[in-house]
Amino acid sequence: MDPDNSPMASSSPQSPQDDRPESTGQDPEKAEEPAAMRDNPSETVPSHTVEKWNEPRINIYRLMVTNYSFVIMGMSDACLGPLLPYIEEYYNISYTLVSLLFLSSFVGYLVAALSNNLIHHYLGQRGVALIAPSARILGYVLLSLHLPFPALPPPMLLPGFGSGLEDSAWNAWIGNMASANELLGFLHGSYGLGATIGPLVSTALVVKAGLPWYAYFYLMIGMASLELVLTSTVFWGATADSYRATRGTGTGTRTTTRTVMREPITWLLSVFLLGYVGAENALGGWIVTFMLDVRHAEAFNAGLTVTFFWLGLAVGRVTLGFATGRIGEKRAIAAYLVLALALQLLYWQVPSFVASAVFVSLEGFFLGPLFPGAIVAATKLLPVDYHISAIGFAAAFGGGGAAVVPFVVGAIASSQGVWVLQPIILAVLAFLLLAWLALPGGLRRGGLEHARETHEKIGHQVVMAYKWMGGKTGKGS
Repeated sequence: MDPDNSPMASSSPQSPQDDRPESTGQDPEKAEEPAAMRDNPSETVPSHTVEKWNEPRINIYRLMVTNYSFVIMGMSDACLGPLLPYIEEYYNISYTLVSLLFLSSFVGYLVAALSNNLIHHYLGQRGVALIAPSARILGYVLLSLHLPFPALPPPMLLPGFGSGLEDSAWNAWIGNMASANELLGFLHGSYGLGATIGPLVSTALVVKAGLPWYAYFYLMIGMASLELVLTSTVFWGATADSYRATRGTGTGTRTTTRTVMREPITWLLSVFLLGYVGAENALGGWIVTFMLDVRHAEAFNAGLTVTFFWLGLAVGRVTLGFATGRIGEKRAIAAYLVLALALQLLYWQVPSFVASAVFVSLEGFFLGPLFPGAIVAATKLLPVDYHISAIGFAAAFGGGGAAVVPFVVGAIASSQGVWVLQPIILAVLAFLLLAWLALPGGLRRGGLEHARETHEKIGHQVVMAYKWMGGKTGKGS
């Protein structure tokens, strides 16, 4: 029997806090109007007017620009890994000291996580469109000046802050659209594209063209300046008033970040994204050093390996996004994590450069859909008025993982060697699988929607599975 049509799903009591229509026994993802939404099983289930990628028409241009912003974000996050050996050589410093650059980005993401809701409420999306690119530009200008190393970490905070604002704002906006899985797949695929281009360009500039490491940031200044023009143009009409109108709140009324932080699901998803982004960026940040020091690859080939990883990530986000919603987010992401764990183990244990390049590329492919899947899960488990704050906080807080895990790897590698990258990533992926399974809803399709209707708690399915295993012999299969 299809679990979506089970008596349990069709007869669940309707909570007065649940703003969706009563279940009619059909797939929860198809129970909403308009009819076009019923044709796509990957939709989120909103309680307000659902925007589409082409309705209103300005969304077409806004989506194009947000995808461009994520290309820049990917180029910014992924460039540090390939540049790390050359920054280390330029300043003659240790792994631990150079890893401070990652930690500095985390501070920027954390500030973005705490300020995102206020910026939306008082400045609207227009505020994000103006502030985020401006912070990036200032940071890139300071980095291009190749200041003495003690002065280098603070400028890294600014691109982190800009990326954190956009990460939270655009994820929350697109996560509430029709066809959210697919659109978020393209958005994060754009990040993967940028993360593919960044290492390739930065490696070519240093290794092939013989330029200093900071030359890369000249390019980033130009791209961020164009971004500022584009985002401010297409989001100029997205004022604070229009934002508050879509949420049904007045000037002095808003669902605060403090409120959504009392929700356990917000924290579980935030920690999940922190670990995921950390694993992703630790791999992207230390692959080159690992390939040079442990696999003894040539410099340019080592740089290509990280390019293959980010390319796999981008392709996985775009292609698997069409499958994730149809399989069910809980079930699909759990399967992707199991496959990523197996590939990470092979990457660690098979001492071959070619095999390592293949395994880490495939690992990137299956890691790709995790971030979009978590955002869609948030829209299905949390009330609509929580979405901007909760998704914004989770995305920005999770983005801090781009600093924390790579920093931990660098700090430990200073004394133990860069081989520690592999067991650390393996442990993080195992933690992610456990955290994901703790989300409400089980592994059936439509389980997230049912979990919200019944107010299922975190870890409920894990407890039920434990009890079932304990009484299996007495109850039968």
